[in-house]
Amino acid sequence: MSTEGGKKAIIAALMANIGIAISKFVAFIFTGSSSMLSEAIHSVADSSNQVLLLVGNKRSLKPADEKHPFGYGRRRFVYGFIVAVVLFLIGGLFSLYEGLHKWQDPEPLNDWWIAVLVLVIAIGLEAFSFRTALREANKSRGKRSLANFVKDSRQPELPVILLEDAGALVGLVFALIGVGMAVITGDGRWDAVGAMAVGTLLVVIAIFLAMEMATMLVGESALP
Repeated sequence: MSTEGGKKAIIAALMANIGIAISKFVAFIFTGSSSMLSEAIHSVADSSNQVLLLVGNKRSLKPADEKHPFGYGRRRFVYGFIVAVVLFLIGGLFSLYEGLHKWQDPEPLNDWWIAVLVLVIAIGLEAFSFRTALREANKSRGKRSLANFVKDSRQPELPVILLEDAGALVGLVFALIGVGMAVITGDGRWDAVGAMAVGTLLVVIAIFLAMEMATMLVGESALP
């Protein structure tokens, strides 16, 4: 693959996520929606991951030296593992906590249309980012299925971005359903359900990414 393809996908995802994160935090301030706060945290985790992937990729290109005769290639996996364990797991647990708190003390949403507008725009931006990553993955996976490409890849950039973008789209749909049902029914607990669904999604992503990065850190045989 190209490392260049992975870098292109990371930059596209990062640009989308920075704008999305800011929009979600603004929407949370106006609406008080727990689903929006959870999604804002999701975007911050995604953005932080993408920055660390870029840093890890750059440092992994450092040439071998006496102390590291095999080079620094696996540094990228270290950064991916840190993000999976720290950012996604903490973000997921916080979202679950926020959702539980909102469930116990539900409140009606203020200016709900702002949340809906931001979520719809975010879905469009994430879909663009996912399309970019998918196009780069299709150039690299050969005859392998997309699932096998993600599972067997020895370079984390594209698989991680694909999973992040797919997870982001699912999370946005969860949040939109939560906000929409809260507006339709007048029951703020639906917003709490949306937040907890996003939190659960983040924890699942964290576990999966941690397992994948750990496998790459240990080392696997090269693909035929």
